[in-house]
Amino acid sequence: MDILYLLIPLSLVFVAVIAVVFLWAVRSGQFEDMEGPAHRILMDDEIIPPHEITANAKKTDNGVG
Repeated sequence: MDILYLLIPLSLVFVAVIAVVFLWAVRSGQFEDMEGPAHRILMDDEIIPPHEITANAKKTDNGVG
């Protein structure tokens, strides 16, 4: 029973810390764009044509090997 005198205030402090961190995250804009990163991962990067890749490889080849 004596442990409750420690655990109840400790849990209240823990909940207060979680609430402060959550409110800071909301106010700093952490939850404003929930869909942007999900869509950004689906977008393709600029596609380089294969003939440019082989041309760039030939330019950087210094003949060593």
